[in-house]
Amino acid sequence: MRGARLARSAAGAATVLALAAAGCGGGGGSGTAPGVLSASWGDPQNPLEPSNTNEVQGGKVLDMIFRGLKRYNPRTGAAENMLAERIATSDARTFTVTVKAGWRFSNGEPVTARSFVDAWNYGAGLKNNQKNAYFFGYIEGYDKVHPASGTQSADTLSGLKVTGPRTFTVRLGQKFSSFPDTLGYAAFAPLPRAFFDDHAAWLKRPVGNGPYRIESYTRGSEMSLRRWDGYPGPDKARNNGVDLRVYTDSNTAYTDLLAGNVDLVDDVPATQLRNVKADLGDRYINTPAGIIQTIAFPFYDRRWSKPGMEKVRTGLSMAIDREQITRTLFHRTRTPATDWTSPVLGTAGGFSEGLCGAPCAYHPGEARKLVAEGGGLPGGQVKIAYNADTGSHKEWVDAVCNSINNALRNDKACVGNPVGTFADFRNEIGRHKMQGPFRAGWQMDYPLIQNFLQPLYYTGASSNDGRWSDKRFDRLVDRANAESDRPTAVRLFRQAEEVLRDTMAAIPLWYQNGSAGYAQRLAHVALNPFSVPVYNEIRVG
Repeated sequence: MRGARLARSAAGAATVLALAAAGCGGGGGSGTAPGVLSASWGDPQNPLEPSNTNEVQGGKVLDMIFRGLKRYNPRTGAAENMLAERIATSDARTFTVTVKAGWRFSNGEPVTARSFVDAWNYGAGLKNNQKNAYFFGYIEGYDKVHPASGTQSADTLSGLKVTGPRTFTVRLGQKFSSFPDTLGYAAFAPLPRAFFDDHAAWLKRPVGNGPYRIESYTRGSEMSLRRWDGYPGPDKARNNGVDLRVYTDSNTAYTDLLAGNVDLVDDVPATQLRNVKADLGDRYINTPAGIIQTIAFPFYDRRWSKPGMEKVRTGLSMAIDREQITRTLFHRTRTPATDWTSPVLGTAGGFSEGLCGAPCAYHPGEARKLVAEGGGLPGGQVKIAYNADTGSHKEWVDAVCNSINNALRNDKACVGNPVGTFADFRNEIGRHKMQGPFRAGWQMDYPLIQNFLQPLYYTGASSNDGRWSDKRFDRLVDRANAESDRPTAVRLFRQAEEVLRDTMAAIPLWYQNGSAGYAQRLAHVALNPFSVPVYNEIRVG
């Protein structure tokens, strides 16, 4: 996921809902219908079009109102068929998709092959300005519908063809054997004709094909979703609905949970981590998620990319005491990173505990030696940039700098560099104006090792913010993508990771856990590998 996911704006409002309590209270039994749970939430950044939603808050809603060809198992993360009856290929480049019969949208429209093809063409089109357009970049013809410059010369992807009411083919620009496993991501969801026939009306109340339907939404207050009894899937809602209540402060949400004003909070603030077990006992969830935090470098700045700087970057990594920081600052809601992926992938999926080895371990003496051998810190000081608006990054950046300063025996070796708002921070990164290292985070779009490597480090990739480039890495990724044997593909991706390690293209810091707390009246509460509550499985007492 690009950088970090924030929630700010959304589509139009429907019925105005009265909410009690200053922080958006009224949870639990206060103003909530029987069998309906209330949960903390934030307004989505963009209208809830599947190809235009790339942040957590909007993603929560899409996961409730849409189902795609695949769905990621809420426990294992495995990509399992949902609307896909079959996805077949003989060459890892052309795929024939058969959509299951009997599926409908909640407005009664049937889900057909065209429901997917039309949605993907819309998502890819440059003129539609969809944030997830790059997900369709693997499909042949993307350069015509979404050129790097100029206007689009085609309205449809040449690699997509409807071949029957329930069948279509997808031809990619290059081999990508794991392509079917990406199709559980929300960008690939189908859309009804109503989306195209009256787009403005659809945006006010999106219509999907998932276990819930949207009943009403008032921006800044609440979105009410209710169980759709006509849903044909195997993962029907076990509650009557979910009221998503907008909070701008996670501490307020947590306080409301303890007061019985909201049933579920899925972002326990760092300030409450010392008390959460005493407050909630077994109703506190702390579970691994597909999120990694790193420090990235501006390789477009010669000072950080010249020969020898790989020693400096590695030395900085070895100067960071990850174990102490995650233990004392994050209270075990983070785990020191030893590779560039996530434990939720599992060994078979590409996670390789210890792959980084000594470069990711705390060795102050070796850190000093490597920094000196590499020519020293550029300008004599490292300034780690971060966005200052959330207040959640300064503490850990300061801790990282303190560790580096202690290891290098220089109290001015590292300082934090706060950069205004998240928008300011991302604008500087996007314009390649960073003057030194900067914080970076990645939440997986889909549970594949490829998603932790190619978007971030492949030459010219969409989220390669530091413009790092290595031909060995690129060749290994290309070979892994083309490999139809999964263990062989994973082995090649791990070899690509070793290139990251040997050059320290980015410093892995820690894997992030998902955390949540819930009220006594709820049962069967869990977070999926994306750290999102599995809403449809929650039971309300």
